[in-house]
Amino acid sequence: MLQEVRSLGFEYAELGHGTRISLVPGIMAAVDAGEIKISSVHNFCPLPMGVTHAAPNIYQLSSERPRERELAERQTLKTMEFAVRIGAPMVIMHLGSIDMKDYTDRLLELAGNGEKDTPKYQRLCTEFEEKREQKKEPFFERVKESMKRLLPEAESRGLKLCAESRQALEELPADSDFQFLFRELTSPSLVYWHDTGHTQIKENLGFLQHTMQLETLQEWLAGFHINDVQYPGRDHCSPGTGGVDFGSLKGMVRDHHVKVLELSPSLTAEEIVSGWDHMKKVWGE
Repeated sequence: MLQEVRSLGFEYAELGHGTRISLVPGIMAAVDAGEIKISSVHNFCPLPMGVTHAAPNIYQLSSERPRERELAERQTLKTMEFAVRIGAPMVIMHLGSIDMKDYTDRLLELAGNGEKDTPKYQRLCTEFEEKREQKKEPFFERVKESMKRLLPEAESRGLKLCAESRQALEELPADSDFQFLFRELTSPSLVYWHDTGHTQIKENLGFLQHTMQLETLQEWLAGFHINDVQYPGRDHCSPGTGGVDFGSLKGMVRDHHVKVLELSPSLTAEEIVSGWDHMKKVWGE
């Protein structure tokens, strides 16, 4: 797997939340042999025992169940230890969600059917925002309490815990709450991870402006998941094949930011390289 990534011209790879334990010996051998470097790992990595498919939300820091929160913290610590072992400085994290009705899929369906400008769509948006504000506080507080325990562990290991922008409207933090999170938990190990696909989907749904969102959080920005979006919600497309205006984001991109192509496994090697070439043209080498 890593040899194939290297053969496409990439010196670094991110290990995703679908990394099976059985792959770990080979990964460590490739890293130790200097065949490739690991830029980042995505929590939980490797997968928890008994889990055989990508499951980044199997345990959530926001859960009402103490046992689930304990497992989420324990598996995050295991991911940290693995990151240290393979020399990855970044751990990408989903921080949790609000236990509420799924509005995201319904809004995507309506937008895809050309109903975004209808009163029905606007009523659903208003209903969602009211429900989220009513329910989010205890879920967000549990996230912050868990992070207060995890961040000293990250600091002691020299790691960054990267709070990722999420696709689903029900997930945490709400986009307007990222600043509050970073200002309350002032750890050098807590940073922001910007997913271009997730953020574009929320722009497509009318909940934010992509460039403005990134600009607002630039102070804490550590890296990117780079992927394009075919309207309204098909993400993980090759850059240049969808609606993300990467040129408008260029002014906020720095050399030290980690930039990861996070693309659909259905893409060919040629499509991956084409997307990479597109990004180099827009953002520079």
